[in-house]
Amino acid sequence: MKIWKTLAVTGTLLLAAASLAACSSKSSSADKGSKDYTPKSLNIQFVPSSQADTIEAKAKPLEKLLKNELHIPVKVSVSTDYNSIVEAMDSKQVDVGFLPPDGYVVAHKQGAADVLLQAERFGIKQPGGKNTDKLVGSYRSMIVVKKGSDIKSYKDLKGKKIAVQDVTSSAGYIWPVAELLQKGVDIPKDDTLVTVKGHDQGVMSVLNGDTDAAFIFEDARNIVKKDVPDIMNKVVPIYFTKPIPNDTITVRTDMSQAFRKKLAAAFKKIVKSKEGHAIISSIYTHEGYVNTKDSNFDIVRKYDKIVNDDAK
Repeated sequence: MKIWKTLAVTGTLLLAAASLAACSSKSSSADKGSKDYTPKSLNIQFVPSSQADTIEAKAKPLEKLLKNELHIPVKVSVSTDYNSIVEAMDSKQVDVGFLPPDGYVVAHKQGAADVLLQAERFGIKQPGGKNTDKLVGSYRSMIVVKKGSDIKSYKDLKGKKIAVQDVTSSAGYIWPVAELLQKGVDIPKDDTLVTVKGHDQGVMSVLNGDTDAAFIFEDARNIVKKDVPDIMNKVVPIYFTKPIPNDTITVRTDMSQAFRKKLAAAFKKIVKSKEGHAIISSIYTHEGYVNTKDSNFDIVRKYDKIVNDDAK
């Protein structure tokens, strides 16, 4: 009798343990895909598109402005490249990333980030590269060469030395490479590529004769205008790509919807303030932020595929 009682108790305990294990497994699975993370402090990271050596100091004042809006400590830092931000967001070390469209697509595919906002910039009028007064949600990449160069069109680029950005940069790599591949020009295989930090450095490398051409965003020549007033005459465009979706502000995938709304409102408010606009405009030439959606970046996935297929 005692044996049967012992077996019955043991069986009950085993069933209870199995039930708890199942519940625990189910709970862990649910937690993994949950979106209820509300930061007690906020880590923001970005990669400078120009003036990499001074950009972190310029961005630091954002910490105070965001803290005033969110009422939590905020830390702003600069990463060496976009892949580092994606990895940091994936490991939950960074909450918010300023990512270009291609960087965002990579982060979203890995399940590291969701898009929160998309930047607006002033349109650019050519020739001359002057800003218009119209805010737009896209921009172009341009290929520039030194005036008087024997490179008159993209067809003349074979065998040349070209300044590019990181391979995840839409304007500094993906867009020009993809479009020229479709035109029969294989830049990665036929040219010597020199990776520089910042589109301003791409312009200067052409001006100084260190490279024959550069892939830059339109119109990055304006960044160096203060130091080289006649840069528009010395470095000239030979090609413009089709439009590229503007940069993104992305967030961790587990961030709560309530905090996302609060964060989006904070960025929109700050960029409209005198102090906030000066900071953000000096970092990325962003003039404003609007709500967006993932499907707006399908064109980026198309261009990525063109480049990746060629690399195989």
